[in-house]
Amino acid sequence: MEASSSGITNGKTKVFHPEGGVDLQGYQLDMQILPDGPKSDVDFSEILNAIQEMAKDVNILFDELEAVNSPCKDDDSLLHPGNLTSTSDDASRLEAGGETMPERNKSNGLYFRDGKCRIDYILVYRKSNPQTEKREVFERNIRAEGLHMEKESSIINSDIIFVKLHAPWEVLGRYAEQMNVRMPFRRKIYYLPRRYKFMSRIDKQISSFRRWLPKKPMRLDKETLPDLEENDCYTAPFSQQRIHHFIIHNKDTFFNNATRSRIVHHILQRIKYEEGKNKIGLNRLLTNGSYEAAFPLHEGGYRSKNSIRTHGAENHRHLLYECWASWGVWYKYQPLDLVRRYFGEKIGLYFAWLGWYTGMLFPAAFIGLFVFLYGVITLDHCQVSKEVCQATDIIMCPVCDKYCPFMRLSDSCVYAKVTHLFDNGATVFFAVFMAVWATVFLEFWKRRRAVIAYDWDLIDWEEEEEEIRPQFEAKYSKKERMNPISGKPEPYQAFADKCSRLVVSASGIFFMICVVIAAVFGIVIYRVVTVSTFAAFKWALIRNNSQVATTGTAVCINFCIIMLLNVLYEKVALLLTNLEQPRTESEWENSFTLKMFLFQFVNLNSSTFYIAFFLGRFTGHPGAYLRLINRWRLEECHPSGCLIDLCMQMGIIMVLKQTWNNFMELGYPLIQNWWTRRKVRQEHGPERKISFPQWEKDYNLQPMNAYGLFDEYLEMILQFGFTTIFVAAFPLAPLLALLNNIIEIRLDAYKFVTQWRRPLASRAKDIGIWYGILEGIGILSVITNAFVIAITSDFIPRLVYAYKYGPCAGQGEAGQKCMVGYVNASLSVFRISDFENRSEPESDGSEFSGTPLKYCRYRDYRDPPHSLVPYGYTLQFWHVLAARLAFIIVFEHLVFCIKHLISYLIPDLPKDLRDRMRREKYLIQEMMYEAELERLQKERKERKKNGKAHHNEWP
Repeated sequence: MEASSSGITNGKTKVFHPEGGVDLQGYQLDMQILPDGPKSDVDFSEILNAIQEMAKDVNILFDELEAVNSPCKDDDSLLHPGNLTSTSDDASRLEAGGETMPERNKSNGLYFRDGKCRIDYILVYRKSNPQTEKREVFERNIRAEGLHMEKESSIINSDIIFVKLHAPWEVLGRYAEQMNVRMPFRRKIYYLPRRYKFMSRIDKQISSFRRWLPKKPMRLDKETLPDLEENDCYTAPFSQQRIHHFIIHNKDTFFNNATRSRIVHHILQRIKYEEGKNKIGLNRLLTNGSYEAAFPLHEGGYRSKNSIRTHGAENHRHLLYECWASWGVWYKYQPLDLVRRYFGEKIGLYFAWLGWYTGMLFPAAFIGLFVFLYGVITLDHCQVSKEVCQATDIIMCPVCDKYCPFMRLSDSCVYAKVTHLFDNGATVFFAVFMAVWATVFLEFWKRRRAVIAYDWDLIDWEEEEEEIRPQFEAKYSKKERMNPISGKPEPYQAFADKCSRLVVSASGIFFMICVVIAAVFGIVIYRVVTVSTFAAFKWALIRNNSQVATTGTAVCINFCIIMLLNVLYEKVALLLTNLEQPRTESEWENSFTLKMFLFQFVNLNSSTFYIAFFLGRFTGHPGAYLRLINRWRLEECHPSGCLIDLCMQMGIIMVLKQTWNNFMELGYPLIQNWWTRRKVRQEHGPERKISFPQWEKDYNLQPMNAYGLFDEYLEMILQFGFTTIFVAAFPLAPLLALLNNIIEIRLDAYKFVTQWRRPLASRAKDIGIWYGILEGIGILSVITNAFVIAITSDFIPRLVYAYKYGPCAGQGEAGQKCMVGYVNASLSVFRISDFENRSEPESDGSEFSGTPLKYCRYRDYRDPPHSLVPYGYTLQFWHVLAARLAFIIVFEHLVFCIKHLISYLIPDLPKDLRDRMRREKYLIQEMMYEAELERLQKERKERKKNGKAHHNEWP
């Protein structure tokens, strides 16, 4: 055998990369160096001896690999100009195929130029950036960790440099063990519990009945999409010492792309770029501008000329687009296993929760629609709206000073009918149903999450395995203490330091909430001032509907203020969270999430709370109005009630908020990506069709939000609040939420697959702090709905009138016939001559009867002006107040008892899952024992073959 040009030492071949790394795949015998001639002339015993020598020296090469440390330069030693060959749509196949084809891999944009090393991570910087020294040190340390590196210049801009990183097997194995990455080691054996004969017969009958039914259209067709099937295996933390236990068919594909990128990102977050305790990690280099971007690659294009059903999926991204992100599959279930495999468990859990929430909205939307339709059907039979529409002789007092005219009660006929659509006999039932629905939703989500955690192998994944944030590690590196779990020293934050930071953070939160309240106060002043302005408006349409115009414009202005303040809240929350110095990434996310939720929840709902519980409650009465700063008269409710204002507030805010969010989530990235493509066409000419490599395609996409899934969760949690907190005032809220979420799932999927760079895959056991927030919203919804029904709506006053003051008083009935005379009984009389000078209207009301009015009516329970105590509260007022308080107490206690009962009756873990987990634990112990026993027996046989004696050997 002759030595090849690559160099052979003692029969071993080493291939050194230009970066200074060693290609262990090149650690092989080059069969091309065999002499020409018949194969019988070749001495294969020499080849066998050489292979044995290579196997003995593998550890030496591993040591050499870690010791290699060539200088890293920003010159052209590693830089290759970009070529115009790139990823075609069919170039990137699934992991199991195509990776053993170097010639094809060279041009698909997913591998190094040798076609063997897969690109695991991309760093992007500009030559003109002055942070050259930091990059040199950082990239030198990257090589010291054993990562392979290759550089490529951009096709359209030679100033942009792409740094391609590849983690070889030994680096992946070493860090996978440190990070406790769980890998498959044996296929699962499913345990089928014993079933009784009676249950088996029932199952057979149900199965025979299902044959006559059409196939479930919402399920994905796994026969035509076989790649949706996951390898169902038992997993264990990876260990190089027990590597023989794991299922390794191919070392290149043992760690999937998402896991490889996660390991490389973990390494980059621990690498120093300068001397100093805080000079560590990729995040800081991205912050100071040393690198422009850092991301893992998508697995090729998401479109193909060929049909997926005839030619199969080109790659996982293409598969996700066809069966998840395409609008044609909006009615089908989500391929959650595939989402988790491509984007990681954290994003997979978000879409699992979103899908579960959307599915649970179906019964809520149906019942809400039924309540609304019940109001439509019973509208013609509603005695209250009939009396309002027929009350042409009842003249209402002006609702503002001077400019507001007197008005007939019949003028508010339309508003009375609209109010009945939302405030009818089924409203109380719907409020109780939604409170119970929120509990059932959360309890069954815990069961669903447990099944997902089991299927995705997250049961044993705990927070103790999570790494410490580099910023925390750098800040408190001088103080260390032993970790009670791992027994290793780790940075420690003193209790006094932590408390002082929390106090400052809490003060900042309180100040920002005060800013929100001040903004609401400004909206209140606007409503008070504007109602008089609209009442004196030239246009009759606005003048006659001054209150509605005031409410509508106030809601729109409030929405604009909400959007503006959200920008400020985000920066303040980020500042306060970094000030607290959380220990882990999950603690950082939880702290930031709680602050942003508090800010945005108060910001979004403060005006709604004002309208629901304060509007028209503290205005006084004609002749003795309460005033703001002793100047502006507080706003009153519409003659038909305050519920119409609350409905307008919720409807407008909900529709505008969801429309704006959908535009910002999808419309903005689409516009940005279109603008980038347009600039490229202008620079290179529209006739020239440029084919970009995959890394440049991904670089031109929009990066994922810096806070991960925060915006997606926050949007849905705020929607959940709207759906539950004031649902008694707006029963159509669940239906609007359902329609929005059906679109939201596909919008988010399309955005993740096509418009965003591939996010880093990360693990999570559940939805984190969001679950606690959902529980808090569920409790708050019971209280708010009790107050909405008791105070905002007219349900309690009608009930009191029917049983105590109406025609059916003392008879135990409360039908529509018992409501005759209710409108007249709910209005009090005011003498116009008792008006204050600044409240006296310009009109004397002569347009109604031809003579000046002496009396007008207003909504309240007060004595007439000629009584012993003019304008004092009547006995009916105290009866209504007592009934309202009693209803709040009874409603809350009843609903809370039902919620706790449901929580108690529904276990967190399904029984079959609990049995499977116990049996799996038993089988894993048996498998590990058998595997270890098999290994020891093989070692014993090999030693016997070598002629070595063994004494007292077990087994």
